[in-house]
Amino acid sequence: MIGIDSHPVDVEVDISPGLPQFATVGLPDTAVKESKDRIRAAIKNSGYEFPGDRVTVNLSPADIRKEGTSFDLPIAVGILAAQELIEKKCLREYMIIGEVSLDGSVKGIHGALPTAIRAGEMGLRGIIMPAENAREAAVVQSVDVIPVEFLSDVVEFFGGRLAIEPKRTAFSEVFSESFRYLFDLNEIRGQDQAKRALEVAAAGGHNILMVGPPGSGKTMLAQRLTTILPDLTLDEAIETTKIFSVAGLLTRKDPLISTRPFRTPHHTISDIGLVGGGQVPRPGEISLAHNGVLFLDELPEFRKNALEVLRQPLEDGRVSITRSSVTAVFPARFMMVAAMNPCPCGHYTNPHRACRCTPQQIRQYRSKISGPLLDRIDIHIEVPAIRYREMTGRTASESSAEVRERINRARRIQERRFEGQDTLCNARMSARQLKASCPIGEDSQKLLEMAMDKLGLSARAYTRILKVARTIADLEGEENILSSHISEAIQYRSLDRGVV
Repeated sequence: MIGIDSHPVDVEVDISPGLPQFATVGLPDTAVKESKDRIRAAIKNSGYEFPGDRVTVNLSPADIRKEGTSFDLPIAVGILAAQELIEKKCLREYMIIGEVSLDGSVKGIHGALPTAIRAGEMGLRGIIMPAENAREAAVVQSVDVIPVEFLSDVVEFFGGRLAIEPKRTAFSEVFSESFRYLFDLNEIRGQDQAKRALEVAAAGGHNILMVGPPGSGKTMLAQRLTTILPDLTLDEAIETTKIFSVAGLLTRKDPLISTRPFRTPHHTISDIGLVGGGQVPRPGEISLAHNGVLFLDELPEFRKNALEVLRQPLEDGRVSITRSSVTAVFPARFMMVAAMNPCPCGHYTNPHRACRCTPQQIRQYRSKISGPLLDRIDIHIEVPAIRYREMTGRTASESSAEVRERINRARRIQERRFEGQDTLCNARMSARQLKASCPIGEDSQKLLEMAMDKLGLSARAYTRILKVARTIADLEGEENILSSHISEAIQYRSLDRGVV
């Protein structure tokens, strides 16, 4: 696996006269080197004889580092084929992947879905893999997925003595089984302004920062954002599932990601844990949130370095991790939702609790979030403490399904606007698209000029306001951006206005 893509490796086995030895070449890591003891025991315990001569295994291409346990099964099969227990010509039609146990059973591996996709692209007849991963890989219809539970199953299958039915998975069936939401927007009482901001953010794919005292509902609002986002498309579902497959986070129960992911890393997370990396690059939280939501609670408590490395992925929608031997690119097109208290004690804006923080402490607390990162967050919204009357009121609020219907209409407008282009939503508009899609009248220009002069907004904040105003107009079905849309968009820059 390089990034989220699978690259084929040819496993070559040679048995020659000499002292008993098992050598693996082709840049294997420690896990691959240690496989010789597992493979020797698996072959013997499956009822076959392990050769007493010199065994040399070559993993080609030799300039790419091989890591993990997924080479166990192909190496074992190669040794058996070298002893003419398996017809060699059959092997050319199949890709083989899997880990073997000492008793000869085949265990699951990571990256089954991208591996099956790659086998289909190569025009192979099928892929032999652990039964544990078969349901996940069978989503790919272009290749036969042959599930095996023991090493002996592979030998018998190639010998024509065991018929193994290819695993079939109906995409629509798996999608409907996995599709479920645990939350709904109508469970939140009050906070109408915050809900409106959340709707605007979802409609245009905008990043949002919620500021409010503890217990005001910031986390509840963030958790329900995925329930109002447009449903995943087939391509998005497969791309998201590939990332989870590489990370080893898929289960046999849910072999396909059918709802938008919601990731909530703790504020103690490292830079590598957040953006990905390691000696062998692995996806981080921002890639696991691809096509979904990354929620950063208590934003100022995150390490400054971890927050700063978010800046480029927020702009590019991907993260590139370069090591001496390989460069891995992981997709990272996500909505960032952040939450923070207005001050260190959390009660600066709470009318019912006295704040104990000095102005200097408040400034230091907010300064933990850099200006460049704040500029990349389109919407800043205050989430005030909820009152008892609002919490116990019987007025029913809109459900997630009702809000999602409006958002879907707005997204369809954006799809027509950016048809034939890579842009998916207003938040991803380029400078050229912004100029073409966001013309404003004289009243709106004066309003923006006043806001820029009074608030000292940056050029990036100016473009964010225009993008948010374009989304508000789309929600209302307006072709042109009106001054009321600009005014509402400016209100969503509360931290620029010095308001929390």
